[in-house]
Amino acid sequence: MLDELIAGWRNSPFGQINDAAWAITQHAEHHVRAAIDRLGAGYAIDDGVARHRSATVEVGALIKGPAIIGENCFVAAGALLRGGTYLDADCIIGPGSELKSSFLFNGTKLAHFNFFGDSVIGADVNLEAGSIVANYRNEMADKTIRIGAIDTGVTKFGALIGDHARIGANAVIAPGAIIRCGQIIRRLELVDQHPDAL
Repeated sequence: MLDELIAGWRNSPFGQINDAAWAITQHAEHHVRAAIDRLGAGYAIDDGVARHRSATVEVGALIKGPAIIGENCFVAAGALLRGGTYLDADCIIGPGSELKSSFLFNGTKLAHFNFFGDSVIGADVNLEAGSIVANYRNEMADKTIRIGAIDTGVTKFGALIGDHARIGANAVIAPGAIIRCGQIIRRLELVDQHPDAL
């Protein structure tokens, strides 16, 4: 499914991994740490954070390793990256945004005041201000993430978002969503693919 929604998956540092997206995010720290060991020239590595020399990380951003900040990326002041994160080339993480155990592909932008947890997000995805990808079913007694008929077997997973998707301001994507390539989620929209929500 990753290949169908994210064209760059196979050519990424994680392309040899054949697991489902929710299994990959469970081991994000391990996968990112292993990828750091295989990076080519152009990266400076400090305390588990591999930052391309062309990337900009503003003062006041907090990046907890392991993390990879790719070519020409921009991470704004007040952003928080943790739990094993990967930014492909030309990604933008705006002020006040939090990214946890997630993988972003080429040219994806989190505007500002976003939360994205345990997710795999394709290339050229634009996420307007205040959009949220929740990663935990706080409201349910059974915390297992379900996507329609699929029982993922995990309790933390956000979304698998295909290339060129657009997420509007203040939209909320409930845990366990699969967003098609080019899909538009309108401002203030709720996307919930749990069988009890359908």
